[in-house]
Amino acid sequence: MATTWMDAVVVARTAATANIAVLDLAPANGTDFPAYTAGAHIDVLLEQSGLTRQYFLCGPPGTGHYRLAVLNDPDSRGGSRAMHTLELGDRLRISAPRNRFPLAAARRHLLFAGGIGITPLLAMVSSLDAEGGDYTLHYSVRSRSDAAFVSELAENPRVAFHFDDEDPGQRLDVDSCLATPSPDTAVYVCGPGGFMDHVLARAEAAGWPPAALHKERFAASAPDPDGAETGAFTVRVASTGAEYQVPEDRSALDVLQENGIDAPSSCQQGICGECVVRVLAGEPDHRDDVLSPDEQADGLFAPCTSRARSRVLELDI
Repeated sequence: MATTWMDAVVVARTAATANIAVLDLAPANGTDFPAYTAGAHIDVLLEQSGLTRQYFLCGPPGTGHYRLAVLNDPDSRGGSRAMHTLELGDRLRISAPRNRFPLAAARRHLLFAGGIGITPLLAMVSSLDAEGGDYTLHYSVRSRSDAAFVSELAENPRVAFHFDDEDPGQRLDVDSCLATPSPDTAVYVCGPGGFMDHVLARAEAAGWPPAALHKERFAASAPDPDGAETGAFTVRVASTGAEYQVPEDRSALDVLQENGIDAPSSCQQGICGECVVRVLAGEPDHRDDVLSPDEQADGLFAPCTSRARSRVLELDI
């Protein structure tokens, strides 16, 4: 299903840090934006470049506006630089919110934010405060000057700051935070890949069950050099029986789209879930960072990054 775009206008812009711009968006046509829940993101269509990028909604749900915090990342593929050129009154096109990182039903919530990964967790804090939820947020940043929303969170007794360039005693001790797995606690992790990998690895080592761990990445994790080969395979479209060869250097999504198959997509990195389909036959080689192990075992598949261990994959398209 193709993305339905909405027209938005920038109604406020502030600097959270020297490299993070906070943008408030309002409907350009006077209608209301769709409601969203904490952990949701939107797609932003950068029409001049043709790029589509995903940004978490970091404002409190229910305000009527959408708030984004965008890091001007020198290693980005152009999206963050384009977003940092936006000024008051500029218009852009956005999607309705989608949420693959929602708050789970749990008695307690343990949140770990690394750098710009604070964005979805900030909305979670707002929602948990409104609900009277029990939570702790650990916010790790290299330097206080690089941390967004410090003043907003500074008076919150449930928030612990960890700045690498300050007192070593206040640096994040993941092992201590995750020492005792609890069946009624949900853990959330968002931030740079290395930060997330470290927290998730320590959680696994401590015995936390996979169902308790919730993650959302800004970029795909690095491929495993010892993983399976990326050989060619055939993708079969179940609705028509048509088969298409997927070469080693192309994704299944690329091949489907170039053959006129209606295959929605957004990030093309295996982190947003927009392109996910169901496998009806064949053995997938999962390489995404969005599907849970249970979802993968249930037959879901991200054709933008994942491949096949079998000669043919039949997809429910």
